[in-house]
Amino acid sequence: MTFADIEAIIEEEIPDAEATVTRMRGEHDDDHLAATVVSPAFEGERLVQQHEFVYDALDEHMTEEIHALELSTYTPEEYAERSE
Repeated sequence: MTFADIEAIIEEEIPDAEATVTRMRGEHDDDHLAATVVSPAFEGERLVQQHEFVYDALDEHMTEEIHALELSTYTPEEYAERSE
């Protein structure tokens, strides 16, 4: 499973999401990943719930192909503010 495959799954399962997946910093294995996910679906949701959306989207891939996932989740407004 490629990083692009994982991004596509997240983007398909979470409304209007934009996902970027990379190898977790300092890791050399492709099953220890970092993901940044931006979606208006996160609006008003606690961070824990936002992360659950992503884990639910990845479903069985979290136990079969992905062993660790460092998540950063943002609403579009939060992500825009971060970039300023």
